Amino acid sequence: MTVTLPTEEKEDAVVLPRDMESFIDSIPKVELHLHIEGTLEPELVFELARRNKINLPHASEEELRNAYQFENLEDFLSLYYQACDVLVTQQDFYDMTMAYVKRAHQDNLVHAEIFVDPQSHTSRGVAFETVLDGMISALQDAQRDLGVTHCIIVSVLRHLDADSGMIMLDETLQYMKKNPDAPILGLGLDSGELGNPPSKFVDVFEKARSSGLKIVAHAGEEGPPSYIHEALDLLQVDRIDHGVRCLEDPELVERLVKTKMPLTVCPNSNIKLCVFETMEDHNLKELLEKNLCASIHSDDPAYFGGYIGDNYKRVVKSLGMSKDEVIVLARNAIEACFLPSADKEALHKKLENAIQSDVGIP
Repeated sequence: MTVTLPTEEKEDAVVLPRDMESFIDSIPKVELHLHIEGTLEPELVFELARRNKINLPHASEEELRNAYQFENLEDFLSLYYQACDVLVTQQDFYDMTMAYVKRAHQDNLVHAEIFVDPQSHTSRGVAFETVLDGMISALQDAQRDLGVTHCIIVSVLRHLDADSGMIMLDETLQYMKKNPDAPILGLGLDSGELGNPPSKFVDVFEKARSSGLKIVAHAGEEGPPSYIHEALDLLQVDRIDHGVRCLEDPELVERLVKTKMPLTVCPNSNIKLCVFETMEDHNLKELLEKNLCASIHSDDPAYFGGYIGDNYKRVVKSLGMSKDEVIVLARNAIEACFLPSADKEALHKKLENAIQSDVGIP
């Protein structure tokens, strides 16, 4: 099957000075905050719906895309989970994953650590193996053909109860035992944040950590800074996903800086979900000024109007960021990833080569 790729960004194109745009295009990019289900473009949603004989509530791709206007996270999640219904077979998960990697590779993606929500699929009768087998097959093919390395982070849906999360974790560990080469490196926490604090899932994450999985959690997006504290203290996370509300708590900022805790920030997402009113209001520049280990990612690019390169370009244009700040963001993403030290060093060298090749750098 020919994988459908988006042919254009869904928001107005970002216009930057040619040298800055070329520089952003040239730097190798590491994506650490990407939900694979959030890469389902309307074209692929309809393609899979036809394949699996599923009726959709929207009459056309254009009508579906026009529905991508959200007042908050819950508005988005309702549409997001609805679109997941078209994912039924291993081939569906392969096609979705391959479409993402091919599109992000156009932005010079070199490494991705990808979230997947197995509970969104097993609850519909799709086998855990169907989801992971399809994803892993696509990622292996993409690494062979495009050179993009990868790992997978299975995520707990926090709007469900802890018992459901534990069942999913057990399925993950069983899958890893049967497939010891599976690139599953971590357990994450996502979905509706408000009213679902990290403390709800302490036992699940304790078991994951004791089983050797890395730990990440969405915190401080819509939820308060106290959720970041809980993720640090109770879940013992290796990374914080989002974390932009940390600036409301100076002591928390000091702690995050001291421990060099990574924050995987998603600018387009924050605007589309009304965390900030406009990109000019985003606090990413302030995060960097306070020496926080912030980096840029695309979250759910099919819904939020742009892949990783677009996120870089929008913050540069709206916040007046310099090339030096872009370099810091790219370096932070490499440092925050879960690759072995030697592989990180190789990515740093790729980045340095891109920097040295840019004759216009200040």
